[in-house]
Amino acid sequence: MYDVIVIGAGVTGCAIARELSRYQLKLAVLEREEDVCCGTSKANSAIIHAGYDAVPGTLKARMNVAGNRMMDALSKELDFPFKRNGSLVLCFDEKDLPGLEVLRERAEANGVPDVRIVSGEEIHELEPNLSPEVTAVLDAPTGGIVCPFKMTIAFAENAFENGVEFHFNTEAENIEKTADCYRITTSAGIYETRCIVNAAGVYADRFNNMVSGRKLHITPRKGEYILLDKKAGNFVSHTIFQQPTKLGKGILITPTVHGNLLTGPTAEDITDKEAVNTTAEGLAQVMEKARLSAEKIPLNMAITSFAGLRATEDDGDFVLGEAEDAEGFFNAAGIDSPGLSSAPAIGCFLAEQIAEKLEAKKKVNFHSSRKDIPCVAESTPEEIARLVAKDPAYGNVICRCEMVTEGEIINAIKRPLGARSLDGVKRRTRAGMGRCQSGFCSPRVMEILTRELQVSSLELTKSGKDSYLLTGSTKENL
Repeated sequence: MYDVIVIGAGVTGCAIARELSRYQLKLAVLEREEDVCCGTSKANSAIIHAGYDAVPGTLKARMNVAGNRMMDALSKELDFPFKRNGSLVLCFDEKDLPGLEVLRERAEANGVPDVRIVSGEEIHELEPNLSPEVTAVLDAPTGGIVCPFKMTIAFAENAFENGVEFHFNTEAENIEKTADCYRITTSAGIYETRCIVNAAGVYADRFNNMVSGRKLHITPRKGEYILLDKKAGNFVSHTIFQQPTKLGKGILITPTVHGNLLTGPTAEDITDKEAVNTTAEGLAQVMEKARLSAEKIPLNMAITSFAGLRATEDDGDFVLGEAEDAEGFFNAAGIDSPGLSSAPAIGCFLAEQIAEKLEAKKKVNFHSSRKDIPCVAESTPEEIARLVAKDPAYGNVICRCEMVTEGEIINAIKRPLGARSLDGVKRRTRAGMGRCQSGFCSPRVMEILTRELQVSSLELTKSGKDSYLLTGSTKENL
């Protein structure tokens, strides 16, 4: 019997698990995929929003601003990349200036500092490559960028180190309330728990509706993106938004914390909760609208494209807290944008509610910090020399595009909740995320996985389940 089970190991579920691990509770996270960060958390804009867009008084506004304020300290404590690069919202026509003023007023009401409207020559002093059609911008300096993979993994590893169990390849299939607990039937067996946290992304409505009379309905909103090479990474320094509509914040252009340039997403409401494919139409739309913001954006430097799904609830706000008619069942549902920005605050918000519900006491031995894998590409020559002296594998470069070494890949496999697939290594080290998109390094990463996991190469997958990388061998005894 567990005290709390979290369904879903995305950034929200892992943030909640990490905050719950501060308390003397028996905790577990159930995840249907083979790793953390396999859904929306791995396919988004990687933006920490300032908080000027959400309607004042909503949970989105409250969690966004609180999460944004937590980010500097968290990134240092948990050792993941974060940068406050600031964000700009573009206005292309003077008749739309009232829209910027609405955002500025929302920023003030939400407690977002230093937001202002800029016009004239200062626009291109801030960003020289913006379109000449831009007549005014909303400048929000507290906006930022983050690595969503590293952030999610950091929450999960720290939660694990503080006693949280993670059960992967464990898909929740049914939830029923018994006299004294919840019984969760999964693809890997039955789990019983006093409380449930529903952080299941686009499937959160399904689990809520199994136990609550207040039905939720989540629509997957598909967003397609284009990622550009690091040679384009300095094209803009801020995160560039277009004025938002009811479907979202429009096509953005932003640098990433790793030095690339990202543009997207589209916003298409769909019915298929697994449709993460890109389309020719969607990518064409991204390119067309990106050029409105910056007509000289070097889209010829694109190295890959991807799509993600945002879990949009019909009422338009986050659904957080205990269901009124299902005691012990706590929702973290409808977490669309600004979900990544809000995750740390959602973690605190729900953990406090659950701890109070269970009368849980805080641990005296909670470990709040963790260290990431040493990154050779970002290290000084002296730091690299020390790494190689300690472990020569840090001197063997495997991924040339991103300068990822064998030592980093071994670390990714052996650390808590270590990588078990090609994508698992990629998210932890960036091996395969460069210009050649793993064309050179994937066979070598596979060799390391085979050796360190002591499995046959035929068992290796790209991302778990049946995504096998090899169909057979051409020679015996391989």
